[in-house]
Amino acid sequence: MHALRDFFSTDYGLLSAAVIAFMLGMGVFYARYFIKHMRDDEAAARAAAAAQK
Repeated sequence: MHALRDFFSTDYGLLSAAVIAFMLGMGVFYARYFIKHMRDDEAAARAAAAAQK
């Protein structure tokens, strides 16, 4: 319990929480970004393959 109190009440604990939240947010952003671009590339490849037929 003392660790949680330190985590949310000290300056280094709050900075750690901010870094953890930022890293999780960045991970979600990059996962969505990569998935979107992979889908776009797949659609472009399918369109190119269909145009060749």
